[in-house]
Amino acid sequence: MADTLKVLGQITPGDTSNATLYTVPENTQTTVSSIAACNLTAGALTFRIAIRPKGASINNKHYIYYGKSVGANDSVFVIIGITLSDDDIVTVQSSSADEISFSIFGVETS
Repeated sequence: MADTLKVLGQITPGDTSNATLYTVPENTQTTVSSIAACNLTAGALTFRIAIRPKGASINNKHYIYYGKSVGANDSVFVIIGITLSDDDIVTVQSSSADEISFSIFGVETS
């Protein structure tokens, strides 16, 4: 098995709907080391992060952050160390379109 350190995904959602930040590739395990949410505006915003096992439909039990505030022109860094398997999905949502950028970093093992 080979380990690949990488930027797993980056997105600035274009609306306030759920958006996929990262999907674990087939036959791969992933360890997420950190997630960053960067507020690109001069006002406070909120965001959500959910982990959907095997691509399950979003459910309240999937959220690891819900309504988390990020200050104006600031960032929130989540140092997390979670493990994911095939087809698990990291979903994000912003309270305002095109206003928060998300990045996810970690190691894929395949």
